[in-house]
Amino acid sequence: MAKTRTPKSQRFQAPKAQGLPDRETLLRHIRETGETDRGELARTFGLKGADRRALRQMLQEMQDEGTLAKRGRKGVAQPGALPPVGVVDVVERDPDGELLVRLTKGAEDTPLVRLAPERGEAVTGAPGLGDRLLVRFVELENGETEARLIKRLGQSAHRVLGVVRKARRETRIEPVDRKSKESLIVFDDGQLKDGDLVLAQVGSAERRHGPKRGKVLEVVGREDQPRAASLIAIHTHGIPTGFSDEAEAEAEAAKAPELAGREDLREVPLITIDPADARDHDDAVYAHPDDDPKNPGGYVVWVAIADVAAYVRPNSALDREAREKGNSVYFPDRVEPMLPERLSNGLCSLREGENRACMAVRMVFDKAGRKRSHRFVRGLMRSAAKLSYEQAQAAIDGSPDDKTGPLLEPILKPLWAAYHTMLKGRLARSPLAIESLERKIVIDDAGEVASITPRASLEAHRLIEEMMIQANVSAAESLEAKRTPLVYRVHDAPSPEKLDSLAEFLGSIGVSWTKGEAVRTDRFNRLLEMTREGPHAEIVNEVVLRTQMQAHYNTDNIGHFGLNLDRYAHFTSPIRRYADLIVHRALIKALGLNLPGAPDGLSDWDISHMKATAEEITAAERRAMAAERDATDRYIAAFLSDRVGATFEGRITGVTRFGLFVRLAETGADGLVPVSSLGGEFFVHDERMHALVGERTGERWPLGMSVEVRLREATPITGGLLFEMLSDAAPPDPTAPRPRLGVRRKAGRPPPAGRSGKGKRR
Repeated sequence: MAKTRTPKSQRFQAPKAQGLPDRETLLRHIRETGETDRGELARTFGLKGADRRALRQMLQEMQDEGTLAKRGRKGVAQPGALPPVGVVDVVERDPDGELLVRLTKGAEDTPLVRLAPERGEAVTGAPGLGDRLLVRFVELENGETEARLIKRLGQSAHRVLGVVRKARRETRIEPVDRKSKESLIVFDDGQLKDGDLVLAQVGSAERRHGPKRGKVLEVVGREDQPRAASLIAIHTHGIPTGFSDEAEAEAEAAKAPELAGREDLREVPLITIDPADARDHDDAVYAHPDDDPKNPGGYVVWVAIADVAAYVRPNSALDREAREKGNSVYFPDRVEPMLPERLSNGLCSLREGENRACMAVRMVFDKAGRKRSHRFVRGLMRSAAKLSYEQAQAAIDGSPDDKTGPLLEPILKPLWAAYHTMLKGRLARSPLAIESLERKIVIDDAGEVASITPRASLEAHRLIEEMMIQANVSAAESLEAKRTPLVYRVHDAPSPEKLDSLAEFLGSIGVSWTKGEAVRTDRFNRLLEMTREGPHAEIVNEVVLRTQMQAHYNTDNIGHFGLNLDRYAHFTSPIRRYADLIVHRALIKALGLNLPGAPDGLSDWDISHMKATAEEITAAERRAMAAERDATDRYIAAFLSDRVGATFEGRITGVTRFGLFVRLAETGADGLVPVSSLGGEFFVHDERMHALVGERTGERWPLGMSVEVRLREATPITGGLLFEMLSDAAPPDPTAPRPRLGVRRKAGRPPPAGRSGKGKRR
């Protein structure tokens, strides 16, 4: 029988700070937790320093003897145990035709589990052999365990997206995934064309060392299509596309909003400020001085958000498909929206001069930027103007145009004055101030990359960001006050392991970082400010960024470390994020804002599935980020493909045992310099110093070093870039201790047989 996690009410509770547990206590905790990792165990038992190292050794011994099984890079579990939610591959079909799945991680020690039939509300498109799925494991009354489908995540290793390459004697499929080196031989009946993008089923190898056979399942496009990059990303990551006829019909049936049940905000001169090429406008703002004599110097700030909940009702076709998508996915050439265009670019877009349904929050700030109060309303608004960030900024900077000129005194200047007041509160809060340069890929009418340019960082961007943050905080505060279940946006503090690594690195460049001191955002900010003008500014910024955890959605509130907020919930983008729609519904239910007619607040189903929803939309967000990143890499590789042989200025942004990752200053493109091309020296990957160090000469290739490289290869179909190093290595550091040995690599030689490196890609 498959093992599942013990019910929460029956779980073992380890007291905080109890010290290193014995093996039986540790095993009992892991057995009842289902799956955990070293960091979580250390926090549970309150372990630090030497106790953490002893825990790591104990876990390794228990894995070596088979008492525990490894899960991923740091996770552990009892052999055969299944987590409550996991990523699985569909690997078999039993004699009755039912699908069997197995965990993607830890596949050797976990059992096959039957995939439960779909229950209507799940997802569109039945899964098949080779699919990768997110499932929930449920123990049945008869003691068996079944996997219940949450959503499809794309194809597993049993399916390959690739390009057809035809030769005289055979037809092969070359994978578009740059990490995959194996091609497939497929049967060709003459219908396939060289350069076709196809989805293929992987078969078995004809010979022990020969290529595998495969079967073409579907032709999805052409590699030379201008928009192939986003098409590949969509198929590779299993991004849901389009909408069912039922969902489209619900969107088309939506009607313009009425005033009934709403507060009339049409006289409030709310304006939208968005990118110049934005097609939807889901937030609007307005501010004015507070006329309350008890709040001198204070400001009233309005934030209005499209009322998507009025159109996307619980358990409707629109709702089910929006939940499956989780969020809109943005590629350089297209958007895969969470909602049909009738809503996303129509009734839920706050168009200038048109009546629109909204959820609005009125916030009051004092002269020090502290929020004194807020209230939510369900309103009917009419945007007074649609502006771009550049337009609004130019007007404030003294160059208004015909449109912003009349808005400058009554709307824009009070808006900026309110922001500068709110900024005092932000500076006192001291959220993380990590700098991140973003670039915009401009696509021309033919679908080709016309340019890659840095995104301007304007005060107008920061104004909108801060007002949205405060609206999100207000939503979380209101729902907590009403004791209403909600999905938080959470961000954990850096793990002790990452902080230890940061301290070691900073010590290597002569910057002190006291271990054991409380971890706060202002401490990181002081570090960034202290090094901002020095030679290590960019490398410190990069390492601090990598020290941070990844934000996610959760029903348990651990706060938002990066923003330095105790409670935070996404409220401001329900057109493109399902998390925000759930928060809107929660506010409607908690504050009694239901409209006449069908209820559109949080449903009982929403409440009972809140934790699952948080897990699903987090997975969808990660999937979207990976797809967007892959498409961007491919577009950049296509843009640079006719510049092979050209030289570029760049900076080392990654150091691994197999080479250096270099980011080009001109485009922000990332590519690899293989260690085998760095000369005849043996190189050691020094993790503490984030550098490759010559074992004989001590010359270094450290993270953050400015270099000149030549582009050797650009492969648009995979997004891969290969560079040749032109710069000289940095001289030895006479104060640095001898690096701990990792992988000894010499130019043109593979690692010695039987040895593996201890380095890890960061």
